[in-house]
Amino acid sequence: MRVTLLQTDIVWANPEENVRAAQQLFSEHPESDLYVLPEMWSTGFVTDPVGIAQPEDTNIGRDWMMTAARSPYPCAVCGSVPVIDADGHYRNRHYFIDARTESIHYYDKHHLFTYGHEDRYYTPGDDQCCFEYEGVRFLLLTCYDLRFPVWARYSDRLPYDVIIVVANWPENRQAAWQVLTRARAVENQCFLIGVNRVGNDPYSHYRGCSCVIDCYGKTLGHCRPNEVQALTVDLDIEELRRRRGKFRVLNDRDSFSV
Repeated sequence: MRVTLLQTDIVWANPEENVRAAQQLFSEHPESDLYVLPEMWSTGFVTDPVGIAQPEDTNIGRDWMMTAARSPYPCAVCGSVPVIDADGHYRNRHYFIDARTESIHYYDKHHLFTYGHEDRYYTPGDDQCCFEYEGVRFLLLTCYDLRFPVWARYSDRLPYDVIIVVANWPENRQAAWQVLTRARAVENQCFLIGVNRVGNDPYSHYRGCSCVIDCYGKTLGHCRPNEVQALTVDLDIEELRRRRGKFRVLNDRDSFSV
């Protein structure tokens, strides 16, 4: 499976400009199976979404993801945007839009970033999101979720091959990003795709360092720090399954329920 990471700079609260930038990167790297954007890629990490978040059915960021996935080469596009759901709740909603089967999967961020007051306005999701695309099983996570291994633990109830983490992960916690992306990949014997932003918002500086990690903790590809960049990596799912079959770590995992 061919995956392209879109490491973008984000203009604060300006969906139109952020769509333009995403479209440029997207169009320069055609014919991937999957494109992954950062967390809240269309607005920046707006912890106070009043006047910025849009209803799901008129959300500029979500609409562009749907259009991009359909044309010119049917694919999947993934990333999170702030939305107002049908019940009037603010959600940090991570979409996976699959134009090949005309399906939409989404995950509402479960671990809201209380240190940054995300919990004051947003409603957390209650469920993990695990699904299949092109024969590959995916699990969606959003930024702060990366710190909570129990929520992401591979199990008979939650089997997957690839974790996708979209993030606004600041420079001063970059060392944790490097460790945690590898830890989640190794402990769950999976690929991990981590896409972070670059640039600045009113609160933080972001270095990016988006990456793809394999089940041994090896970096298969990484974006340059502090640069807008698209990076394409091929995931060998058959090799992952061969490694899992030979080195059966998951068979010895502890049993628990969330």
